[in-house]
Amino acid sequence: MSTPSVQQRDRVIIRFAGDSGDGMQLTGDRFTSETAQLGNDLSTLPNFPAEIRAPQGTLPGVSSFQLHFADHDVLTPGDAPDVLVAMNPAALKANIAEIPRGSTVIVDSDEFSKRNLSKVGYATNPLEDGTLDSWHVHALPLTSTTVESLADLPDLTRKEKERAKNMFALGLLSWMYGRPTTGTEQFLRTKFGKKPSILAANLTALKAGWNYGETTEDFAVRYEIAPAAMAEGTYRNITGNQALALGLVAAAHRAGRPLVLGTYPITPASDILHELSRHKRFGVTTMQAEDEIAGIGIALGASYGGAIGVTSTSGPGVALKSEAIGLAVALELPLVIVDVQRGGPSTGLPTKTEQADLLQAMYGRNGESPVAIVAPQTPTDCFDAAVEAVRIATTYRTPVFLLSDGYLANGSEPWSLPEVEDLPDLTVELATEPNGLDEDGKPVFHPYLRDPETLARPWAVPGTPGLEHRIGGIEKADVTGNISYDPDNHDLMVRTRASKIAGIEVPDVVVDDPTGDARVLVLGWGSTFGPCAAAVREARREGAAVAHAHLRHINPFPANLGDVLHGYDRVLVPEMNSGQLALLLRGTYLVDVRPYNRVRGLPFTTAELTEQIHTLLKELSA
Repeated sequence: MSTPSVQQRDRVIIRFAGDSGDGMQLTGDRFTSETAQLGNDLSTLPNFPAEIRAPQGTLPGVSSFQLHFADHDVLTPGDAPDVLVAMNPAALKANIAEIPRGSTVIVDSDEFSKRNLSKVGYATNPLEDGTLDSWHVHALPLTSTTVESLADLPDLTRKEKERAKNMFALGLLSWMYGRPTTGTEQFLRTKFGKKPSILAANLTALKAGWNYGETTEDFAVRYEIAPAAMAEGTYRNITGNQALALGLVAAAHRAGRPLVLGTYPITPASDILHELSRHKRFGVTTMQAEDEIAGIGIALGASYGGAIGVTSTSGPGVALKSEAIGLAVALELPLVIVDVQRGGPSTGLPTKTEQADLLQAMYGRNGESPVAIVAPQTPTDCFDAAVEAVRIATTYRTPVFLLSDGYLANGSEPWSLPEVEDLPDLTVELATEPNGLDEDGKPVFHPYLRDPETLARPWAVPGTPGLEHRIGGIEKADVTGNISYDPDNHDLMVRTRASKIAGIEVPDVVVDDPTGDARVLVLGWGSTFGPCAAAVREARREGAAVAHAHLRHINPFPANLGDVLHGYDRVLVPEMNSGQLALLLRGTYLVDVRPYNRVRGLPFTTAELTEQIHTLLKELSA
């Protein structure tokens, strides 16, 4: 047996694909965890159907997990995989068009039966008819080899043994790319510790996959990817939803207030509930309500009681919560609304990503009802964006939308754990005593007597002696908080609430323009950061002068944004919607920005944005 050679690579993109019941998400997640442990920078793209168990062997039932890891800074999950692992014909057919010719394709040949081929419209077997000759295909009997490796486990049925084939594939890929398996072994012991037969099957299949790579003649090469250069610190791999949840916990701790999540499960936001429910020891209370309206009612009630009230949802849930968000605007209480955006309208594409809730967050309520909007740009940035959302909510006594999306929520990357003392001090001062005098000169509490700098009203916890006041959705009089139908007072309150949001202090937008003479600016928001930054990097590598800026604060916009926009001949605004930020920019700054919009349920590729940059440059040169 010849010893495989070892080749050094600076980057690799792998996509695991199979039935939604084949464990592709688990396989990808475990490979990612081991890759993070080795110190590679990485970015992931889980992509799975909405059905709990989609029809087996069909194209709609294909689930995939893509991982891009490298010895340098990684910005996206990658445009096109170097390796496709396809567990059945459906996985092959659904993905092969996106695999560059010359790439490696590993398939489970056991699954290429006539019946499975016919399900996806293959008239002949692509493993035999020459249609895959342009790829390096390894047709391996993964299922039968897995079953054979588990022959010493008589307690398991053949079907149960077949379920371990994802661990066999993981073991094989771990061998190919020098990934350790110790973390996965410990994970399996924790997950299946009470099911010894299942545990033994998965551990044995994992080891068998590794050993297959060691002994087979199918693979003549192994690959090594050196660790990426990263700042000193303690790192962990983390998803956007996990980072966002931890950011809320940290912010509440720094504010000195308890955290209360009132929510209703909805894809892709449910993991925020799952993560926060693990942290009760840090003053976190989670309540799964009977519906979306009850969820935000709990959160708003918690804010009234002096806690950091949070509700998490996606677009359909925001529609149901809109009246309560308007109430929060009228009450002027801190509230964080986490909207993990997904494809719409209606039920839409529950497990696919989109950025189409921006205008809903801006205007989706009756009356003049302004709120602040913050949008994280990467999975790890969800932590910092959550801290920022709590800062704004508590400082300015306002609802704040935190606009994440499915790409960020489910994607993962290495995260450097911050020191608690380095996080901003968010200490909140609650009202403790009357702040005015009544007509008789006696102390009285004025609930709408505002801070002159922030325009925030006092935050008075119910039950505090002397601070009794009216609360509700009917318009209140300025200062006193009495019910008021006076036209001039209503005009004043509407303008004051708008001025409060407009006056929120946010950092200036930073422009990356190394040469200082770029004529094209790429401006993104939210999860488009990675593709935009990667496209700008590629365009510069090809000799183009192009600038890049990214928005975290959507309402209010950074104070210098208008000057930035007017400083470039062309402004490209990529969005996973029909041009919602572009509409806001045009209306606010009278700049004819150039939108580039796709609503495919997938993030942008670097190549398509690079092409758009060159199109604008050619337009200018002409």
